[in-house]
Order: sequence, then C-alpha cells, then structure tokens
Amino acid sequence: MAGARRVLDAAVAHAKKIDVAVCVAVADRAGHLLAYLRTDGAPLLSEQIARDKAYTVAAFNGQPTHAWWPAIAEDPPLRHGLVHTARLVIFGGGVPVRANGELVGAVGVSGGSADQDRQIAEAGAAAVR
Repeated sequence: MAGARRVLDAAVAHAKKIDVAVCVAVADRAGHLLAYLRTDGAPLLSEQIARDKAYTVAAFNGQPTHAWWPAIAEDPPLRHGLVHTARLVIFGGGVPVRANGELVGAVGVSGGSADQDRQIAEAGAAAVR
C-alpha cells in the first residue's frame, strides 16, 4: 500500500504540474485495484478507463498500453478482434510499476491526451523505481 500511495501521489503531482485533471488507478501485479484518485474536474468516464489501463498492463505481464497499437495496427484480425476484449486498452496511459526490475504493479491514468496520460503514469511509476 505504501508503494501504491507513492505512485498515486507522484502521478497526481505531475498532473497538477502540467494542469491536467485526471483519474489515477494503481493495481497490484495481478491487476487488483490498490489505490484510486479522481482529481477535481476529471471526466467521470475516465475512472473506468484508468482502472482498465492499469489492469491491461498487469494482465499482460507489464506491457504498457501505448505498445498495443503499434503491435496490432498492421494485423487486421488482431486490430478488429482484439479490441473487443473486455478491459483491454490500446492507447497510452498505462505503465508497469517495477521495483528492482520486477513487476510489482501497474498505474493507469485517464483524463488528458494519451501522451499526457502516459507522462503522468510514468511519473507515478518512477516513484517506486
């Protein structure tokens, strides 16, 4: 829980620094929610998206969400079929949380652009490294 709180606090601090209202979800390595926060003004729909981004990373052994689109873009069956998988997110904002090189969890951020969400999530994950 202490690590999850550090991730959450660092992500929220970065979001404030770049003036983006977001939802931040921190999950353990099995994808179970450990911590969650919605900053003032963050879109309500972003709550579930942030949770799903963290879950996607955990469910696929630490693959960040921004890595999905490049991996499936040129493969029509995957591009059109895989995206219907429940809770799978294929755009930026979900990154692994590692300690001593080992996957310990994931952070998902939603509310800004995919690039902003990724930056914020990476700032959160860096708090544990």
